[in-house]
Amino acid sequence: MVTYKLGPVETRFADIVWSNEPLSTRDLVEICGEELNWKRTTTYSVLKKLCDKGFFKMENSTVTALITKEEYSAIQSEQFLDETFQGSLPAMLVAFGSRKKLTKKEAEELHEVINKMRG
Repeated sequence: MVTYKLGPVETRFADIVWSNEPLSTRDLVEICGEELNWKRTTTYSVLKKLCDKGFFKMENSTVTALITKEEYSAIQSEQFLDETFQGSLPAMLVAFGSRKKLTKKEAEELHEVINKMRG
């Protein structure tokens, strides 16, 4: 399981890969130059770092994800829940609800999610 947290710049880079994969390293360099104003060396450095961390792989000059954006978000959510609420979803909801009341629609949506999670 990936436990590495992406910083803001790494997240922007990862979003580029997730949105365009599979993509050639040439295309990645071009997109990062346009969107992030990066040089080729910066793109390759960040790509190598995130490949080493298990997010992406580069094979035959093609970049693909080893973990989807959705999987990464789920892992980050689980880590937050574990670190902040000792893994207790009810404790998180109580803390959230103490500052913001749910609308009827939000309560219904949560009820549906809970029912789906039960199996």
